[in-house]
Amino acid sequence: METDRLLSRPEEDGHTGDYGSGPGRSRGGSRASRRMSYSAAEDCCRLDGDNKDIYIQQAVVFIEDAIHYRSINHRVDPGSLRLYRWYYSKLCQWILGTIIAVVLLLAFIERPSSLSVSSDPHHRSVPYEPPCGATESVEMLCIIIFCFDLAVKSYLIGWEEFRKSKWLISYTVVICVSIVDWVLSISMLCDEKLRVRRLVRPFFLLQNSSLMKKTLKCIKRTLPEIASVILLLALHLCLFTMIGMLLFAKSEDPKKNGEWELHFRDMSTSLTSLLVLLTTANNPDVMIPAYSLNRGYAIFFITFSVIGTYCLMNLLTAIIYNQFRGYLLMSVQTSIMRRRLGIRAAFHVLSSQRAQAEAQEVVSVDALLQVMSRVHMKTYYKSAITVAAQRFADRGFIDQPQFRTIFDELDKDCIKEHPPLPQYTSATLQRFQMVFSHYYITVLGNLVALANVICICTILVLNSEKTTAERDNYILEIINLCFILFYLFEMSVKIFAFGWRGYLSYRSNIFDGFLTVLLLILQIAIFITYRLPYSQWEPSAHAGMSLWEMIRLVNMLIVFRFLRIIPDIKLMALVASTLLDLVKNLRAFAGVLVVVYYVFAVFGIWLFEGAIKPPLGMSAPLMDNSTSNSSTACGTYEQLGYWPNNFDDFAAAIILLYDVMIVNNWQAFMEAYSRYTSEWSKIYFVCWWLTSSVMWVNLFVALILENFIYKWDRSHSCSVTDVEKIRYETSVQFMFREQIPEPTEEELVCQLHRHPHLHLDC
Repeated sequence: METDRLLSRPEEDGHTGDYGSGPGRSRGGSRASRRMSYSAAEDCCRLDGDNKDIYIQQAVVFIEDAIHYRSINHRVDPGSLRLYRWYYSKLCQWILGTIIAVVLLLAFIERPSSLSVSSDPHHRSVPYEPPCGATESVEMLCIIIFCFDLAVKSYLIGWEEFRKSKWLISYTVVICVSIVDWVLSISMLCDEKLRVRRLVRPFFLLQNSSLMKKTLKCIKRTLPEIASVILLLALHLCLFTMIGMLLFAKSEDPKKNGEWELHFRDMSTSLTSLLVLLTTANNPDVMIPAYSLNRGYAIFFITFSVIGTYCLMNLLTAIIYNQFRGYLLMSVQTSIMRRRLGIRAAFHVLSSQRAQAEAQEVVSVDALLQVMSRVHMKTYYKSAITVAAQRFADRGFIDQPQFRTIFDELDKDCIKEHPPLPQYTSATLQRFQMVFSHYYITVLGNLVALANVICICTILVLNSEKTTAERDNYILEIINLCFILFYLFEMSVKIFAFGWRGYLSYRSNIFDGFLTVLLLILQIAIFITYRLPYSQWEPSAHAGMSLWEMIRLVNMLIVFRFLRIIPDIKLMALVASTLLDLVKNLRAFAGVLVVVYYVFAVFGIWLFEGAIKPPLGMSAPLMDNSTSNSSTACGTYEQLGYWPNNFDDFAAAIILLYDVMIVNNWQAFMEAYSRYTSEWSKIYFVCWWLTSSVMWVNLFVALILENFIYKWDRSHSCSVTDVEKIRYETSVQFMFREQIPEPTEEELVCQLHRHPHLHLDC
């Protein structure tokens, strides 16, 4: 089961180490008489060697646990094993993930509803709000499923393990809080001001992902390591704030008070100005009033930026990268330990089928093959493990080191092999096949795609000043037709040279082929709709889509198809593959980021909903940088027309938080909400800046660096064609695999002895 207790110490499990002091272990460590037994609920039942099916089921589940880095500390009786496999089936997990997504998405529909086209109060219509009980019914259905999920997890690990799992206890508390708040909401006819359960909904996402739990634990452990730099930044900020207030104190001459009035009037304003300068969002605006009087004042601001922005902030990035990478290594080491422990447990249960008189603990090859036939895993790994096991068919059995070596296939990269080329008997066809399968055909296709994009750019530049009705689409249509025919020819000859299977084995060919077929369908649709167009023909008088709109869609697909050049440029292919790997490796980071966004958005709605309202009589926001209203200062929230950025609904709050995370002009939001509400509102925005821009962006940079360096080291000696032909299944475990020591035999046996439901009798 996925619990917070990954690998607990003996004293945490309530065991005193008696497993290692039995009589069986005192006789030279012999394992000849070792047998496996299981305990279900309170009773402990013993299995004899004749009941092979239970051993096979246990081994299958343990190997699946190893594949997915799951803990093996769950019940192992037949009924529990069937329930366990059903719970972790793709269908069940997909349903659970869908329920989590539904309960999180309810925030967009509930009051205040986000179901309006615009979030700008000038243009926003009255949003649709479902009647009381609609979203609440859906939410209660989701909570019932979560209760069932909690019951299954608790049963599978047992009561003793449940009491030690902080995550499951928190899961119980969150469900109870949600039910109580739901009842209160219904009793108040959905008119309550605060919905506490909205704040705890992200917990459902966290507790369902083991990798997200590890990521959160790594972040929590990293925070104390960067606290010193945060304190140093705070000291740096306070020191320069005091110096700035002394430098730019109010003088007798009003002409020299520009800096004081705008940025150093009081402690709060001074701190805010320099904090924003730390992010460079208000540079050079913050120093212009003083710099215009005396160029020497620039030394103050430059010194502050060099020390704070370029030294301390980058030092903070380095520390976060170094510390988080260390904790990520520890997390990956735990995952490797889980895999080795699952494989070792599978070996033990399979070896229990051997006769007691065996002098060595071994596993039957037939039993292992039977297990592999039931295990759900990727076909590549299953076939590799099966082939490795069949090498010992002559001996008929496998010992523990050999068993472990066989399952080392799980740690190897998945290399995609392309099928062989089709065989043609005709010498002419063979020569054509040799020509069309050559790499230069791909180079020619890339050059033609480049020429197509250049033609589109040229025509767009020539027609940039023309309206849609004034444009002559005839020439562009003919040009596109010629290029599409070439793309169709290129796809056909590649299918001829490589065969269907060989053609589809390349992801670049799938990309090209899909877009080529789509372009051909659109071109046929144009001809069916407009017949054979000629230059004097008026295109806007036909069908639902004008010719220009259809050609514009074709051009978009052609420009998108130009991305086919990426796999053929080594460095570009390396960068693209790194980005694709990030999509997989950043799922846990993205999940925690979703949680943080969700919580801050809910808090923002609670604190600032409806706080900023446009003045009466202002029908639309100002769209330029000037203002006809003399009372509106330049650079403020009102003058910049930031009205759509507000906390009036959940979707708008998410966008506002994103804008603040980018830190461009984030001081406008902070200043506006401090004026409309209170100065204390700045704490909310500063906390979000620290969480998102400082902490999360640096973690994101750290993982990008680690992933890219890993891919660069492995692909540096590969040719351009190797990058296309070989696909690395890079994961966090593979990235750090060489830096993690293997667990020792004693560690595995010790962990296996402490299994709460699977006891070793010695």
